[in-house]
Amino acid sequence: MATDAHTGLKLRARLYALIRSFFAERNVLEVETPILSAAANTDPNIQSFSTAFAGHVDSGSRQRWLRTSSEFAQKRLLAAGIGDNYELGRVFRDGEAGRRHNPEFSMLEWYRVGWDHRCLADEAIALVQASLGLVGRSAQVYKTSYRQLFLDTVAVDPVTATQDELRGALGDTQVQADGLSRDDWLDLLLTHRIQPAFPRDRISVIDDYPASQCALAKIRAGDPPVAERFELYLGVHELANGYHELTDATEQRARFERDNVRRRERGVAELPIDANLLAALEHGMPECAGVALGIERLLMGMLGSDDIRDVLAFAFREA
Repeated sequence: MATDAHTGLKLRARLYALIRSFFAERNVLEVETPILSAAANTDPNIQSFSTAFAGHVDSGSRQRWLRTSSEFAQKRLLAAGIGDNYELGRVFRDGEAGRRHNPEFSMLEWYRVGWDHRCLADEAIALVQASLGLVGRSAQVYKTSYRQLFLDTVAVDPVTATQDELRGALGDTQVQADGLSRDDWLDLLLTHRIQPAFPRDRISVIDDYPASQCALAKIRAGDPPVAERFELYLGVHELANGYHELTDATEQRARFERDNVRRRERGVAELPIDANLLAALEHGMPECAGVALGIERLLMGMLGSDDIRDVLAFAFREA
């Protein structure tokens, strides 16, 4: 069901009011952090915009990066003792524009001290249900682990299956196989076979990802070890990605460096790591969980739209 831009803008305003009320009731502080940074997101699957500062060199690095999320700055605030906090603001990612993506979009990111990823997933569900209430809707909730999801939907064990078995489970999906890793095949199965079959009126929460997909999450020992992270979907739209956050500065540095190795292998530029975040982790960040939620994706789910342009004042082409 498509909607006009006025409807989307009015609903966005109501959603922002709900979000601020939701967190005020829970004593979670709203913060505002820099959009421009001397460091960048090293994730090889995310492309950043950059710009140049023309002022005096004493002000620091001339090259600045537009944030892809507010994560690093909020973690620095956690290390400084700010406590539970959230930010609702604009973020920027280069490379994709169309029905599902806009290079400039809004993200809600929040952190809870002393929580793990499962506690935070429950709060994310509560926020999404409250948001759906604005349009007179609710959703069933489905929770499962990453491994069980694959077993139940495509009858493949993501832990033990060979790459040939993963490729075979894709069926008729045509992909360029050269250079794909095991995690690439798993991602293709998730996005091409599993995710499109999620019911529209269901909140799906997937947790305990393969350790190789840890991103910035803690890894829990076991057989196999798993990354303590979750993703939340409303219908077929991925809304949120959350972690039981990594607090070890040495391990965080190693992950940044591995990201840059992958970037080099792919023939893309290595990016400056966030030394300020590493210093904050060395100082000591409390045990916590954090999650980032895409506002446009949530609005699309609330309105039953498959086109991000329905919830933007002006899309990238018209900006």
